[in-house]
Amino acid sequence: MDRKRSCTLCGGAVMLLLLLGHMTNALEVPLDPKVLEGLPQPPTITHQSPKDYIIDPRENIIIHCEAKGKPHPSFSWTRNGTHFDVEKDSKVIMKPNSGTLVIDISGEKAEAYEGVYQCIARNEHGSALSNNIVIRQSRSPLWSKEKVEPITVQRGMSLVLQCRPPAGLPPPIVFWMDNNFQRLPQNSRVSQALNGDLYFSNVLMDDNRNDYICYARFPHTQTIQQKQPITVNVLDIEAMNDTVLAAFLNGSDFWGDSPSGERAPTFMQPPGMHSTSMVLKGDTLQLECIADGLPTPDISWSKVNGELPSGRFSFHSFQKTLKITEVTDADGGDYRCLARNRLGSNHHIITVVVRAAPFWISAPQNLILAPKESGMLTCRADGNPKPTVTWSVNGIPIENSHKDPSRKIENGNIILSAVQTGSSAVYQCNASNEYGYLLGNAFVSVLAEPPRVLTPPNHVYSVITNSRALLDCASFGSPLPKITWFKNGQSVVDGDLYIIHKNNTIEINVARPLHSGKYTCIASNSLGNKENHVYLEVKEPTRILRQPEYKVVQRNSVAEFECKVKHDPTLIPSMIWLKDNMELPDDSRFEVGSDSLTIRDVREDDEGNYTCIRNTTLDQDSASAMLTVVEATPTPPIIMEQPDPPTDLELTDQREHSVRLTWTPGYENNSPIQLFLIQYEDSLHKPGVWVNMTEVSGTRTTVNLELSPYVYYSFRVLALNEVGLSQPSAPSRQYRTSPAQPDVNPSDVEVIGTSPDSLTITWRELTGLESNGPGLQYNVSWRQKDVDQQWNSLSLANVSQYVVTGTPTFTPYEVTVQAVNDYGPGPTPEVVLGYSGEDLPTMAPENVKVSVQNGTMAVVSWDAVPLSTVQGRLNGYKVSYWKLRSLHKQDPEPKKPQEFIFQENETESLLLGLHPYSQYNLNIRAFNGKGDGPSSPNQIFETPEGVPGPPADLKVENLNLDSLVVKWAPPVEYNGHLTGYLFKYQPINTTDELGPLKELLLAANETSITLDNLKHSTRYKFYLNAKTVKGYGPTVTEEGVTIMDEAMTSKQVDIATQGWFIGLMCAIALLILVLLIVCFIKRNKGGKYPVKEKEDAHQDPEIQPMKEDDGTFGEYSDTEDHKPLKGSRTPSNGTVKKDDSDDSLVDYGEGGDGQFNEDGSFIGQYSGKKEKDTAEGNESSEAPSPVNAMNSFV
Repeated sequence: MDRKRSCTLCGGAVMLLLLLGHMTNALEVPLDPKVLEGLPQPPTITHQSPKDYIIDPRENIIIHCEAKGKPHPSFSWTRNGTHFDVEKDSKVIMKPNSGTLVIDISGEKAEAYEGVYQCIARNEHGSALSNNIVIRQSRSPLWSKEKVEPITVQRGMSLVLQCRPPAGLPPPIVFWMDNNFQRLPQNSRVSQALNGDLYFSNVLMDDNRNDYICYARFPHTQTIQQKQPITVNVLDIEAMNDTVLAAFLNGSDFWGDSPSGERAPTFMQPPGMHSTSMVLKGDTLQLECIADGLPTPDISWSKVNGELPSGRFSFHSFQKTLKITEVTDADGGDYRCLARNRLGSNHHIITVVVRAAPFWISAPQNLILAPKESGMLTCRADGNPKPTVTWSVNGIPIENSHKDPSRKIENGNIILSAVQTGSSAVYQCNASNEYGYLLGNAFVSVLAEPPRVLTPPNHVYSVITNSRALLDCASFGSPLPKITWFKNGQSVVDGDLYIIHKNNTIEINVARPLHSGKYTCIASNSLGNKENHVYLEVKEPTRILRQPEYKVVQRNSVAEFECKVKHDPTLIPSMIWLKDNMELPDDSRFEVGSDSLTIRDVREDDEGNYTCIRNTTLDQDSASAMLTVVEATPTPPIIMEQPDPPTDLELTDQREHSVRLTWTPGYENNSPIQLFLIQYEDSLHKPGVWVNMTEVSGTRTTVNLELSPYVYYSFRVLALNEVGLSQPSAPSRQYRTSPAQPDVNPSDVEVIGTSPDSLTITWRELTGLESNGPGLQYNVSWRQKDVDQQWNSLSLANVSQYVVTGTPTFTPYEVTVQAVNDYGPGPTPEVVLGYSGEDLPTMAPENVKVSVQNGTMAVVSWDAVPLSTVQGRLNGYKVSYWKLRSLHKQDPEPKKPQEFIFQENETESLLLGLHPYSQYNLNIRAFNGKGDGPSSPNQIFETPEGVPGPPADLKVENLNLDSLVVKWAPPVEYNGHLTGYLFKYQPINTTDELGPLKELLLAANETSITLDNLKHSTRYKFYLNAKTVKGYGPTVTEEGVTIMDEAMTSKQVDIATQGWFIGLMCAIALLILVLLIVCFIKRNKGGKYPVKEKEDAHQDPEIQPMKEDDGTFGEYSDTEDHKPLKGSRTPSNGTVKKDDSDDSLVDYGEGGDGQFNEDGSFIGQYSGKKEKDTAEGNESSEAPSPVNAMNSFV
């Protein structure tokens, strides 16, 4: 924010220009009495009456003229071009320390003081003039007396009722009413013209009346006058007989060509086919067309060869008047009004001529100059016709003023050179044409003042982190002081971190703690220096950490909202609670704590939205939550759903690249809204695609959106609660941002050499959103690096690469790609370094040497190739080698070459994994990104002998009782001349322990050996190594077993087939069977049980035994307890015979509740199982006897 320092000597503000050899910046003189004390200033008019001043004759005349200056100016007046001696007129008083005149017209006629007045304010440094103020008395003359004759008109004909009010000052406002002071109804048929007359396109019988009255209201005196009533008689000739018509018309003939009286439109106002209208630029243009016709014509408007000005035109008086506001030059031309009814149409052309009173292009500005400085006063005005510009100095035409050698006029401007002390003056510029004039005062004050810093010393600026910080250095001096800023002794320059405004205020757009510290500003000019210190403190923001939450509480209970805050420790926050954006009720039930609000004994009227506001002296944060009060009864579960979509989207604070979006939240559906998601659609670049833009808290309903240029934005809002996202809101109205030059350049710029004589420049194109305007192109520039060469450039569109041809091989180039559109170029692009394409290396490595280290390893070395022969970036060397043959035998086929790659700085390497006693070939070539260069001459080398490979196909054959044969084949890889084999063997016992080892040396031509005198049935392990002069090779092993002796084999008999073993097993099985039978009999052994006594005691009819013949219940017999056990088996159906006892040990002993002692006697209570069995048909099982048990066991 640029803060203006007011330039004044008596409380006003002026702008001053300093010129030091050329035009300099405006010097602003501050409004500070201590600073202003002693500073001279020529007069400046600060307030005056309007140029055209209409006075009320009933009130005193007050003509304003106020001015400032140092010393305070004196005032005088002219009237009609001559001096007006105020002191000689007792009716005129000039206010003290002012030029304002008060004229007492009591007892006088106001006409006596009409005229043209001008105020002159002067002091020793010059004179300033006011405008010419034309004083005129307001007038509201009476209507002239006239006799108004009745008007007779035939039905269907047109009619004009003239008003013609008396001319007043200002002109009156005209309207038509009847005798009851009711406005006469108007419509497309009957309407009032701009001149006040009442027009009838055609007359109806309903228009027959005697009280058409025209009224004129004079606004300045607030008086209303009326014209005599007009009578209109409407005749229907078709309804009259010939006698009445002849008497009434006295022989006149009113019949037209059409019996019905219908006719095509003709124009009543303006008449004819063409008319002209003049209007001043900036005024309001009103054009009207009123047509006669039957039926009533419809009026329409258009502009010939153009369109009506959008947003500035409107229709009035039932389309008969076209109104255009704020007229511009483009509004001149021909306008067509068209009148149409069903019988035809007619048109009228109105030519509009736009003229203009003078208006400022550049009004003269005050100047403060130091001695010997230069400056210029400009006065640029325009108008139609072109205004005449004249200069005066201190009210005197400049050609009549005293000559000043430091002043001259060029092209309408006053040039001041090497001004001297005492040459201060006030210059007047007058621009006039036939439609008006402009008068501008501008003073030139010559001052010599050393610098002064006006910002209070040691002032502390406190801001919140991430907000904007402004540090002032208000100064004054003549010549204009130069301001230099320092932070902690380090110079502050205008750039990304700091912005230094024209008034020398430092702006930090996003303040951070690192910006805190001491800042010093130094003001200096040719007369001295002055410094001042200020301090910046960047504070932590105030943030609500725990927000109040949505509450549903029962009536008469307690509701509590939390509002915990984090803030800068040097700031003390205050807390304010609001209910529905109003202060909390004055009620003791509301208790405000340090970070909470408690509502006791909650009532229904406590329901609402509660907002917590935490304020500090620098910032604030707020959060809201709803309180819902329910009855203190069990309530059904709350069903939560997604919120309803927001509504009423509105765009406000519309700026070039930002806009404020406001909305109304939808219903929360029992789950508080957590956040709002704002999306946008760019209908210009990606119509139909909605993109997430930002999120805001669910407590907010407005957000300021930063926008990109040249985008057709539509916005929509979605709400989110615990359930999910709402449906999108209806889109906002479209908001179009203005185009601008790009603010980013293409990214991912790369320079790739694709061929030896070209390079390819690639980049990522800007998106439509990044283009910022139409006509997007890319300025591609390139030049050789470190060469005094101009940039080569061209512009491309809709591409993402360009191939530069004709380049030297592998040459460094500097490349830039800059975005440009119709509104200008983007930021300065970064320079990207790349190389043109590579070609194959032209030289092979030289001085290639191979040093064989042993049979499997060699060292190869070479000289690096000169970089000038690489023709690209040397990626390294490729060492290729391959085995030509074995020195021992002829290989079936040559080996494929092996290749190793070494880095560009390596010129020596090891070759590993070679075959001993072999001949190899080797060459080396350099390579780059293009490919391989030529190979060095082949180097042939041989490897010495090495240890042989393992013997092949070791196997054991001809296994006998005490001998076997071991066979093998020679090694696949001899690696030299074989000198023999080392053969070893040793026995292995049953526990895998190895016995003594025996060794045998065998000749090189042997491939088998027979071993005798071995132990029978013994496993042996065999070892075999081949040997050359370099030693033994790897060991191969094999195992073999001698066969078993037949005598020992016959002694081994399977025990499972022996008779004694089978008899023993059968005896054991029989013994186990006998034991099982004894145990079973022992378990079922019974005694005497007092069942009858128990049944007598219970007397339960359901458990009495039933007699066999009649089905009645009987009693138990004592003898039944002593009956022997039945020896017959239980019937196969599981039932017992009828004559058997119904009591059994099965019922008592195995019923679940019964128990037995160790002797088998029953000790349980009468079991319920018998009751169950009796109730089910008296089916009981007989207790199993030992015989039964045996029978069941067999």
